[in-house]
Amino acid sequence: MEQRRSAEREDGVLTRIGQAIMLHRAGDREEARNRLAALWQEIGPLGDAFHRCALAHYMADTQDDPRDELDWDLRALAAAEGFVTERPARARPSGAAEGSGPRQPLAALRAFFPALHLNLAADYAGLDRPADARAQLRRARTSVRALAEGEYRRRLTEAIDRLELRIEGAAGPFR
Repeated sequence: MEQRRSAEREDGVLTRIGQAIMLHRAGDREEARNRLAALWQEIGPLGDAFHRCALAHYMADTQDDPRDELDWDLRALAAAEGFVTERPARARPSGAAEGSGPRQPLAALRAFFPALHLNLAADYAGLDRPADARAQLRRARTSVRALAEGEYRRRLTEAIDRLELRIEGAAGPFR
């Protein structure tokens, strides 16, 4: 029974994040930011790392100041890195065998790393920090190679290439 309540709470958090994303995409950036901020306070620093990652990632998109966007993207990456190390052990019910329990969020989050690094690269490029942008682009390119072939990988690779060209045009080639 407690597992069902926990799953319902988690589904509710993801639903609320999704609702805020829809508001943002519909053009209500401020309301989306307000809802995500309230949810961030509710989740707290010890809340589920997957939730913190998703929320911080989308919160970054609602920011007006590029430094604030960078801060939120850094929080998203830190939460993702925490999720990869903490979730497998926490997600298994007590007494469950190693390797059992919810693994799908872990796989989904690992597939998210290229986008997280790409966002950070764009943040750094926008803040005129080309060395940091290049470092994040390298990490994005490395992590995108781990993805299965498909539309998602292709779109990310193209976005990495576009940003790389933009930075090269401003500061010369790198790799």
